[in-house]
Amino acid sequence: MGAQDFGIDPAILARTAAEVRAVVAEGVQVGLVIGGGNIFRGVSLSAKGMNRTGADHMGMLATVINSLAMQDALEAAGQPARVLSALSIAQVCEDYSRRRALEHLEAGRVVIFAAGTGNPYFTTDSAATLRGIEIDADVVIKGTKVDGVYSADPVTDPSAVKYERLSYDEVIERKLGVMDTTAIVLCRDNDMPIRVFNMNREGALLDLVRGGDQGTLVQGE
Repeated sequence: MGAQDFGIDPAILARTAAEVRAVVAEGVQVGLVIGGGNIFRGVSLSAKGMNRTGADHMGMLATVINSLAMQDALEAAGQPARVLSALSIAQVCEDYSRRRALEHLEAGRVVIFAAGTGNPYFTTDSAATLRGIEIDADVVIKGTKVDGVYSADPVTDPSAVKYERLSYDEVIERKLGVMDTTAIVLCRDNDMPIRVFNMNREGALLDLVRGGDQGTLVQGE
């Protein structure tokens, strides 16, 4: 949503698409998982009394909207892409299957995984780690508004310390909020490294993929 209070900022879409295209040009296969908080947050509405399952389904549909927007931006930038949804919306995009995702990746397309896991009570973090594990990704990269994982919120606490490396158990024990606990445990149990970086820093994604030491790395001991 960029600097807006809600919705989709075309400039952010275009910049992100250009950075993803640059990574693909390096010969890297890319899968994307996009949240829906710029449109709707199921947890927030659930806290105000709405049925959690229904609220989460609404949140999943918000991720489909963002995924379709990203697909359009990628294709406008000359990068083929496909949206695969965990919820069946055949008129809008393809249904998710691991085999279909791998076929698109092998063909040089960016795969955008939409609608989370397709189940309520699971976050976009969990969806990202699950899809990463399913497609045998080398790493799960989480784009945030800060340049890594800190001991506290660096926006409100100037004494917050940035971590360069963390283990999965350290993240859980210190309640650092990198991702929800389910996502961290999934990565730990499947030895999937996580790299947290600032997605608003232009060129950071490409530098990271080229081996740069962007953000914070979370992995086993």
